[in-house]
Order: sequence, then C-alpha cells, then structure tokens
Amino acid sequence: MPEDPDMAIALKYDREKDNAPRVIAKGMRLKAEKIREIAREYGIPFMKNTTLAGALYRVDVGQEVPEELYDAVAEVLNFVSALQQQAANKK
Repeated sequence: MPEDPDMAIALKYDREKDNAPRVIAKGMRLKAEKIREIAREYGIPFMKNTTLAGALYRVDVGQEVPEELYDAVAEVLNFVSALQQQAANKK
C-alpha cells in the first residue's frame, strides 16, 4: 500500500485485556475524514505519521498490531499519553 496522506488508522489499547494495541478502524479519503471527525468529537488526540499508517493499513480491523511495529506504535501512545497529561494538568 503506498503512503497516502489521506489515510487514518484508529488504535485502541487496553492494558488489562490486550497484549498489544488493536486496529479498531481504518480508512482512506472520506472514511479517513470520518475517523478524524469522530476523534475530534470525542477529544481523542491524533497525529500524522503516513509511514506508520501505511504499515498499519495492512492490519485487519480487530487485529493486534504486529510485533515489528511495536516501537513505532509505542511512540504514538507516548505522544497521546503526554497530551492527556498536559490536558489533565490544565484542569
């Protein structure tokens, strides 16, 4: 899958249930915009990483992220965690 700047992948990670983050939604163009719209609506942070999105697009919805992508996904989760901490500190 070529890198596409208009692609979105949604991940979810529940430390108590999952061994690794899961792909819970993915899409291109209109579907990607809908994923981003839902994220904004619920205050879910997102970031742009077209290389990682291209790799994750190969993962089926509902499946865990493959081990070879753990490091890259960990960076995303750390980014999201830092944003959530900043938001909590502002309250």
